[in-house]
Amino acid sequence: MKNIVLFCAGGMSTSLLVKKMRDEADVLGMDCTINAYGLAETDTYAPDADLILLGPQVRYALTKIQENYPDKTVETIDMRAYGMMDGKTVLNTALKLMGEK
Repeated sequence: MKNIVLFCAGGMSTSLLVKKMRDEADVLGMDCTINAYGLAETDTYAPDADLILLGPQVRYALTKIQENYPDKTVETIDMRAYGMMDGKTVLNTALKLMGEK
């Protein structure tokens, strides 16, 4: 089971995106967990993540998180896909980043 973790400013703004990603994962028959948290919770949830995605509003933290978790894939969510709450596109990007597609 893959564990995809999204971080944003407070954890709330990505809730809709996470729901749409989960819906798409169900359509694809994927066995994964997808959750969103505030950036302040990185140390709690990042260690168990297979993939870390950052909301565009916290992209400034990308380098620091990559340095803190060098064994993890860490990327920023595309601003357009995020703004459109396009769960399908974000999930497809996540799958590519994890080598699943």
